Amino acid sequence: MSKFFTCEIVGNSGQNANFKLLTLQPASQIIAPKPGQFYMIQTGTACDPLLKRPFSIYNFEQNHLSFLYRIRGKGTLSLSQLREGDVLQVIGPLGNSYPEPDGDFIAVAGGIGIASLLPLIRKYRQRAYLFYGAMNTGDLVMLEETRELAKEIFITTDDGSDGQKGWITHAVKDFLGELKIANQPSPRRKGALSIYACGPVPMLKALSEITRAAGLPCYASMEEHMACGIGACLGCVVKIADKRASLQRGAEAAGQFIYKRVCKEGPIFNIEDIVW
Repeated sequence: MSKFFTCEIVGNSGQNANFKLLTLQPASQIIAPKPGQFYMIQTGTACDPLLKRPFSIYNFEQNHLSFLYRIRGKGTLSLSQLREGDVLQVIGPLGNSYPEPDGDFIAVAGGIGIASLLPLIRKYRQRAYLFYGAMNTGDLVMLEETRELAKEIFITTDDGSDGQKGWITHAVKDFLGELKIANQPSPRRKGALSIYACGPVPMLKALSEITRAAGLPCYASMEEHMACGIGACLGCVVKIADKRASLQRGAEAAGQFIYKRVCKEGPIFNIEDIVW
C-alpha cells in the first residue's frame, strides 16, 4: 500500500471555539498508523497554500483518519474552510512512533500536544497518568474522552480557569516527588515508569530537566515547520547530542551535536538526547 493517497472529507467540525476535528475517508485501504506518527495533508483545494501541513494522527478507526487541529496560520485557516465532499491529497503515516510502555506510564500534553498523545492513551487504556496543561479552559479539548481513557488526569491552566493554576511541569514534578519515583534504580530496567510528552518547546525543555533528575526515560514528540515531510528538504532539523563523538573522543567532544530530521528520524526523540 502506498503512503500517497487521496481522501474525501467526511467531517470538519468545531470541538470548541479554538479546535476542529477533521475526519477523512481514504479512497483505498491504507497503512495503519502507530501512536505518535503524522501525516502531510493538503490544506486547500487549489495550489494555495502550496505546501502540505503536518498533523499528528488523532484516531484511526474503520479506515477513517481523524486529526485534531487549531487554527493558527494560513494553512489551518484554509483547512477549516473546507467542507464535506472535498478531496485532499495526503501522505502518511510518516515518522517513528512512541515506544511501547511497560505497564503504567505518564503522558504530558501541552495545548494541542494532546492530539499526538491520545492515540497512545487510547491504545493502552487505563494505564496513563495524564498531565494536561493549557493557557486557559478554552485551550483544553477532548476532556470527556481523556477522562474515560486515562488512569488519572491532572489539569493545569496558566490563568487558573480550570484545574490547578500554574504550569503542567510543576504538577509533574510534584507527582514524581510524591511517588518517590526519583529513588528508583536504573531507568532502563524493565518496568520503569516511562514518560511521553508533546507540547511547546519551553515545556519540553523544563520536562527534560525534571525527568533527568528523576532518572526516568522520557520520549518527546518534536514540532517543526516542514516542507516535504519525507526527509528530502532538510528543513525540520533539531539538535541532537553527538554520542558517537563523545564515545570516541571523551570529554573534549562534550557539547557537540548533530542535526536530525524531525520528519524522518523523529518526530519522537529521547528527550535526554535533545540539545535545547
